[in-house]
Amino acid sequence: MIYGVAALGLLVAMLFAIIRALLGPTLMDRVMAANMFGTKTVLLLAVLGYLAGRPEFLDLALVYALMNFISIIAVLKYFRYRDLGQSRVRS
Repeated sequence: MIYGVAALGLLVAMLFAIIRALLGPTLMDRVMAANMFGTKTVLLLAVLGYLAGRPEFLDLALVYALMNFISIIAVLKYFRYRDLGQSRVRS
């Protein structure tokens, strides 16, 4: 019962993160909202895995957490430098 309430609370927090990502006045608000949504998704996967009795959901949650971290770093790097790699040739 308590884990169902936790899952519902996570869904509400994810809804608020989506609203902030859509309405956020600055780019940083939107990026932080996307990061928060990813973090809440990881927590929701862990809670749902516990409720379903499927411990392999924790593996999925860890993979998703790593993907979320790397993608947020890539987005921030792109918006700072307008480039993701060494595409410019130096002469």
